[in-house]
Amino acid sequence: MRISYDHESIRLTGRWDVSKKEYAETTTTGAYLEFAFEGDMAIVRFDITTNATPLLHLWIEVDGGVRVEAPIDRYLRIKAPTVGKHICRVIYKGGTENDRRWYHPLTGKVSFIGIDVEKPLPIGEDTRKVIEFVGDSITEGVLVDDDYCGDGEKVFYIDMLNRIYQDDVCATYAWLTAERLNLRPVFMGYGAVGIGQVGMGRVPAVVDSYPYNFENSPVTRPCPDIVMINHGANDRKRETEEYLAGYEKLLDTIRAMNPKAKIVSLSAFCGAHHEALASFIPAYNLKNGTSVAYIDSNGWIPVSPLHPLRDGHKTVAEHLIPILKEILEN
Repeated sequence: MRISYDHESIRLTGRWDVSKKEYAETTTTGAYLEFAFEGDMAIVRFDITTNATPLLHLWIEVDGGVRVEAPIDRYLRIKAPTVGKHICRVIYKGGTENDRRWYHPLTGKVSFIGIDVEKPLPIGEDTRKVIEFVGDSITEGVLVDDDYCGDGEKVFYIDMLNRIYQDDVCATYAWLTAERLNLRPVFMGYGAVGIGQVGMGRVPAVVDSYPYNFENSPVTRPCPDIVMINHGANDRKRETEEYLAGYEKLLDTIRAMNPKAKIVSLSAFCGAHHEALASFIPAYNLKNGTSVAYIDSNGWIPVSPLHPLRDGHKTVAEHLIPILKEILEN
């Protein structure tokens, strides 16, 4: 049976554009789809007409088991070990950072058409609290691995053709934290983007891009319960006054769009502007009658490499989890 992406057996998490009948579309790593079915086999269908090569990579897991990495393709067949009721999850793991993920034609996107299954099953709602991570390449999992370089030479470290093997959103501090605290994660992370910095693939600065999935696609995801901002690494050479002025605009935008959400400002792991933010956030709260929380991450991990490896992300998560848990409980 052929099922469209908007069927009751399918659930989408993340910044998905659902304005088209043909497919749901996302350009943010960490976005995922889930579907429930009865049987032992399913086929997931995508439109990859404009996708660039090398094709972006997905994680695929069945019933919460082992994840298997695979390039996106028009058809991906999933075989469960037993006949029965199953839930499959497909995650946008990572791709090529400079693919077009904002302006059309999109070349670094997941366009999910639907599934072929013998018997679809209603999947129901995910009732967990939603946390949205607003960040840059670190948040989207860029360069968490550096061991695909051959003979000890890091010749591929900046080679975009190999980035699909080095990037993994599920290894990030954000994914690990959400997983540990049983939160439903929504990601908005694009490489090189900053408070006032245009990113890879010409993604606009976060102040301008936050309200959208991508060009001409306003966000439609449910309002999050908590929004965590981690921006500063790409603004480290910017004047502090300019950075804070942009940060204020971002906070105003996020508050306007998510009036009931708790907002957390997490300083850049490299230490950029952390002292200025520590003074700015209380002043912003006093001015606006808000309760934005501030977490100073300076010193949690070494400044180099700028993009933490897997162990670095684990260290950040270990620091972050108890602090965020306390914020959630208050």
